[in-house]
Parts: sequence; structure tokens; C-alpha cells
Amino acid sequence: MPSTFFTASPHWQWLIIAYFYLGGLAGGSYFLATVLDLVDRDRRLVQLGYLLAFPLVSLCGLVLTADLGRPERFWHMLIQSETFHPMIKTYSPMSLGAWALLCFSGCAFLSFVAVLAERGWLHLAALRRLTSRTPLGRLVTVVGALLGLYVAGYTGVLLAVTNRPIWADTPLLGLTFLISAASTSAALLILLGAWCRASGDAIHALERFDASVLVLELLVIVALVASLGRIATVWLNGWGVMLAVMVLGGIALPLMLRLWRRPAVPWLGPVLILAGGLLLRTVVVLSVDRMS
Repeated sequence: MPSTFFTASPHWQWLIIAYFYLGGLAGGSYFLATVLDLVDRDRRLVQLGYLLAFPLVSLCGLVLTADLGRPERFWHMLIQSETFHPMIKTYSPMSLGAWALLCFSGCAFLSFVAVLAERGWLHLAALRRLTSRTPLGRLVTVVGALLGLYVAGYTGVLLAVTNRPIWADTPLLGLTFLISAASTSAALLILLGAWCRASGDAIHALERFDASVLVLELLVIVALVASLGRIATVWLNGWGVMLAVMVLGGIALPLMLRLWRRPAVPWLGPVLILAGGLLLRTVVVLSVDRMS
């Protein structure tokens, strides 16, 4: 039996699951908005992605702080308490992730207020210089998109360095979370895009992208389980059933609905994908955390 079964659990619960999930949505929404912007797709869909990213990443900061044993010491993750110098541990995914989250939050905020100014909801001329159609705004969005990708995927890498069974026994958790973030973020934009009256062509393009990502997500999950070898047998229980439900309900069924050109309930597919992304993180975190 691998030594990972004899390590202490970090006792991560729902707040950390929420952080992983919301971080994926924030980073994925911002990245997709930037890509749509670069290829000159529907402006409403682009703005929607930027408007979603900042509130979502703000919630990430709140739940991450609330999960700390001493929430008032959240700044210790970034600043050394004795010298007040920045604390950057290049060898620690947790330290790098905290800084990436902070920097991404800054980019998301700038893009958020820029969209508000672009829509005329904030009457500050200086903010219009931050719209993605200006050189400065484009720089902010490209940097933010790269940081968003990191935030979306680093949580899986963070699990891998905790030396717990499953988490430390496969190199594919980071990739799995990253692809899941892409599929759930696309689903969120599709779901809200119709409500924001985004163009049908832009939404259909996003649906085609999401379908491709779902296929890739299915392949990566299969590869993840295969990479675990005999260790995957720890999922021969209720958690394994939940993982199977996630694959069938959160990937296979939405793909089937996409093949049906006019589904009776258009919003069902995106909702299932969003639920599947949350269920995936729940299974990965809680099934391991509750091992005795």
C-alpha cells in the first residue's frame, strides 16, 4: 500500500471546494472573454465574461479567508509578519497561487470597471483607457487571461503536493481541473449569454467549443483513473458512483443534448455541466479527505 495512505488529512471541506470551483469559473470566464475579444466576437458576450470574473474571484478570496483557522491573518500568506517583506516561495504552489490570485484579482477589477465605463454606468473618462480596445486595456486582459489560466489549474497541482492518496498519485489533477474550468466557464457564458441577448452566432461558437472541451474532459478523466492503477479501487464505493454520475450527467448527457439541435430545455445542458464541475471537485476533495 502506498505511503500516501498513512499521511494526515488537511481536513478540507466545502469552503475549499467552493474556492476551487469559483476560482475555475473566474479564471475560465476571464480567459474566454479575452479569447472572444481577440477574435472580435459579440461584444456583449465579451463584456459578460469580464463582468463575471471579478465578483467570482472576490468570492474566492472571501471563502479562502474564511477557511483559515485565524481569518484575520490572511495577509500572512503574502507578507512576512516580522519583516513585512513580500513572502514569495517559488517552490510552493500555495504561495504562488496566493500571489496569482491577488494579481488576477487586480486585472479582473480593472476589466470590470472598464466594462462599467464602456457601458456608461461609470462616468470616468480615465477608465475608458482600460477597455480591451485600447493598448493598455489589451495588455491588462492578456496578462489577466494568463493569470486566470493559472488560477483555474493550479488548485489541482496544489492537491498533488499534499502527499495524500489519489492527490499525490497522479500527475493529471491540474490538467483535469483546468479543462473542467474551461467547460464550466463556457457553460456559464452560454447560460447567461442568451439572457444578455448576445448574438446567436457567438453563442453557437461557444457551444461548439464547449462540446470539444467536454470530449477532452472525458478523455482526461479516464486517463486520470487509469494513471492511479490499483489505487483507483478506493473509489469502488459511493464516491465512485458519484464520479460516474458526474461523467454521465455532467459530460455525456450535455453532449447528447448538443447533438439535438433544438432541445426542449435549452438551459439544461449548461446547468448539468456546471453541476458536474462542482461534483467533480467534491468527489476529488471529500473522498480523499474522509479516508481513515
